[in-house]
Amino acid sequence: MASTVTESRPGYGQLLRTPRAWTFLLPGFAARQPFAMLTISIVLLVQHTTGSYGAAGAVSAVTGVSMALFAPFGGKLADRFGQRAVLVPGVLVHSASVVTLTVLALSDAPLWALFVAAVPAGASTPQIGPMVRARWGVKLQGSPLATTAAAFESVTDELTFVLGPLLATALCTGITPSAGLLTEAGLTLVGGLLFAAQKGTQPKPSAHDVHARVEHVSALRIPGVRVLIATFLGIGAVFGGMQVSLAAFSESIGEPGLNGVLYGTFAAGNMLSGVACGAIAWKISPQRRLLVGYTALTLMTAGLWAAHSALLLAGLGLLVGVCIAPALITGYTLVDKLVAPTGRTEAFTWLTGAVALGQAAAVTVAGQLEDRLWDGAGFLVPLGGTALALAVLVTLRSRLVPKAPGRTVARGVGHRVPVTVD
Repeated sequence: MASTVTESRPGYGQLLRTPRAWTFLLPGFAARQPFAMLTISIVLLVQHTTGSYGAAGAVSAVTGVSMALFAPFGGKLADRFGQRAVLVPGVLVHSASVVTLTVLALSDAPLWALFVAAVPAGASTPQIGPMVRARWGVKLQGSPLATTAAAFESVTDELTFVLGPLLATALCTGITPSAGLLTEAGLTLVGGLLFAAQKGTQPKPSAHDVHARVEHVSALRIPGVRVLIATFLGIGAVFGGMQVSLAAFSESIGEPGLNGVLYGTFAAGNMLSGVACGAIAWKISPQRRLLVGYTALTLMTAGLWAAHSALLLAGLGLLVGVCIAPALITGYTLVDKLVAPTGRTEAFTWLTGAVALGQAAAVTVAGQLEDRLWDGAGFLVPLGGTALALAVLVTLRSRLVPKAPGRTVARGVGHRVPVTVD
């Protein structure tokens, strides 16, 4: 709890000494690892069986759209009934759906059948990251370590995006094209059930809180959350555009195994930047940090389409990754300021879903550009996505300022202390 924090300067060491934090961090890391393997494994398998990056991107996009649409609903259920109640059936459905999708792809099933199987695979994707962030919110309520926790979670996410694509690519290219998805299904099942077993650290379900008057209003009604959703859509466009375009580039130079290295370099930049962000005692407001960081991200994506060597592309990808972490961390930090605790899991899943939706759209568009235009045309997608999101952020940045205390800003109003009224 916040009362356990005694030092004035937040840091990772202090954060990791939070009582019982490791009981959800370790299984949470294992459970979120497959998330980074899903879309790249779909792209590699479907491209192998159909010969088309456009088809592979479309199937991956259906998965991403389904996740984006259903993730906030799952987050709302987790806030209301508890994370375990959502996770256990979710990981079972997800694993079965991914296995089904794999079998259909290997059986040369028609494209529409792959689309049908991709819907439950995406809709049931466990939202481990938002659930871990919600647990930190309970532990660190009112603590200066909240920003450090947001940075730590961003680093953890990006570590999975370093390891996940490398593992998926190695499995798909070194063993069999289906190995990536089958491994993803197995890791999701085992890791998700282990995380669900940690009941002691999950936020208290609002449906069981007899002392709170809960208004079942979506976090989407908060203007600042909607601005952050638009911002995270642009970040998703970077992830999706990079996935397809790096895979196509590696294929075009006859080095398909290089894809995991290039994407891992991009994710490593994000991870290293996240480490630095969490170690800095920021003096400027998170609203300004988001605006500056997002502007830098948009500028860094501008040169990707013109890179024609693996070394140059790796360097540019590293810089793009460096610029992503500040935007992600600041966005998640703003959720703690804009949304009451009883609605944070839902709010976090809206942002995660926005990344998935942006990624799905980017995978589709980038795949079509790579198929129909020149090699590297897919790299225009990260630039276009971030430029549009930056325009929204600049125009509506005032909505990121929290409302005055005393107004309802989330799906519940939490605990209220009775006062005497004359």
